Amino acid sequence: MDICTHLLATFEPCLIQFGIDPPLAQGIALMLNVLLVLLAPLIMALTAIYVERKLSARIQDRVGPNRVGPYGTMQNFADVIKLITKEDIIPDGADRFLFRFAPVLTFTSVLLIWANVPLTPLHLGAALSIGVPYFLAVSSLGTLGIMIAGWSSNNKYGLLGALRSVALLVSYEIPLVFALIVPVLLAGTLSLQGIVEAQAGVWYIVIAPVAALIFFVSNLAETGRPPFDLIEAESEIVAGYNVEYSGMRFGLFMGAEFLHFLTVNVVFAVIFLGGWHGPGVQEYPVLGVVYLFGKAALSYFVAIWVRFTVPRLRIDQIMNLNWKFLVPLSVVNLAVTAVLLKLTQPAGTHATADLGANLPQTLVLLVGNLLIIGVVLSRLQRVGRHVRRTMDIEAIVPVQ
Repeated sequence: MDICTHLLATFEPCLIQFGIDPPLAQGIALMLNVLLVLLAPLIMALTAIYVERKLSARIQDRVGPNRVGPYGTMQNFADVIKLITKEDIIPDGADRFLFRFAPVLTFTSVLLIWANVPLTPLHLGAALSIGVPYFLAVSSLGTLGIMIAGWSSNNKYGLLGALRSVALLVSYEIPLVFALIVPVLLAGTLSLQGIVEAQAGVWYIVIAPVAALIFFVSNLAETGRPPFDLIEAESEIVAGYNVEYSGMRFGLFMGAEFLHFLTVNVVFAVIFLGGWHGPGVQEYPVLGVVYLFGKAALSYFVAIWVRFTVPRLRIDQIMNLNWKFLVPLSVVNLAVTAVLLKLTQPAGTHATADLGANLPQTLVLLVGNLLIIGVVLSRLQRVGRHVRRTMDIEAIVPVQ
């Protein structure tokens, strides 16, 4: 019976020990993993939507959901029922197949990310050795779904919204990729599980805060969250790419947005906050899920705080922030990190696999990041002074 001690890791051998045929045991274990990977994000998404509504209400000095169920906990289920019962309309002239396919593709692309998220040291999903490229590739499918939705709707506003959304999403993928290369260099692997294991000594947010900040901001833009919510600037383009969608197809787009927002915060916790690492996780691997979602909740709270604090940016401001600030900063950060890693290579193989053995390398990388932050803040201060001086001169001497 010792083989059944760690049931998550040895579920298939345990079934075989109880007399089940090996092919059937393999199929049952596979189905269990699939159900866990699929149900966990859906349940978390429902919880996250309720939490976001209550947090946003507190930030804006109001109550939030409080009528449907105890403390409004059943409001999400009421919204789902409302969406299911609404009429499903397909506009004339639309590409009916692509119109139906777009919301499914967008929602599925987010679910596929969870197949490679390391929830525990035992890893319930598919432990891919190319986890980082897989995350980038699957995330891009959502962008394709948005473009298909706008084009297939036979609506000029939907197409305009899709084009603007794709321009935003594709642009912010560039600093996102450069930021992801930094933890890959530090861990020496493309596997998400390997990146988590390499943070046994110290989290990467400590020694690579610039990459963590770039990744966080880029993900806000990738998920279309304020202040980057031009994807659904309803006051300008009549709800954007999904203007012709109704009923549950519209609900799939909204569900994909909330789930994607939750997912990228979980991935942020995996890559920069140590993932499932925590006290007692080796003895009780299920604690890894608690630690992972607890860290993701911190990132999620900060993102919500930003959403309901910072006003929406204009399209030119968003593009300037990306191409004139985040992209150059991400390139410089990657170059500095690569050089420092090469110079300190004799001090340790990887930065954080063992903090004691790699302390000199860790300190050098941290100092390098602090210098980058200092230079950036100094530059921003000079630019701010110049802008204020220009505004004061224009106020005194009106332009003729």
